[in-house]
Amino acid sequence: MDTERIIRSYRTIAVIGLSFDPDDPGCKEAFYLNTVGFRMVPVISGADELFGEKTYPTLRDIPFPVEIVLVNNSSEDVKRITEDAIGIGARVLWLQEGIVSNEVEKLCQKASMDIVTDRNILREYRRRLSAVLSGSPG
Repeated sequence: MDTERIIRSYRTIAVIGLSFDPDDPGCKEAFYLNTVGFRMVPVISGADELFGEKTYPTLRDIPFPVEIVLVNNSSEDVKRITEDAIGIGARVLWLQEGIVSNEVEKLCQKASMDIVTDRNILREYRRRLSAVLSGSPG
């Protein structure tokens, strides 16, 4: 999957599996991406707001288009999350490091949705930024 194209093309990211702990790596990554121009939409219950964004209990509760659904934990609900992502018309399902599912990959392919598995979105963003700053291609 062309992660550079995805990072360059899309800006609205619904984030599944965030913690409220500011020291949590997933929380730090989402906060950083939020500060560099991505709209991070927290899908989490138990708070009204995170990163200056209203939180939503599920993907289907988000009242505006989402381009990327980022799954931050190895949730047993990845199949349900994928079905919801397809249902809301997301363009990309991004499974962070350690998350791989052949069943989910097939669902995404059938729905013509891009999928990235087992990759850290912040690391991919920084790799792309480094390439741009050094003048080298992707």
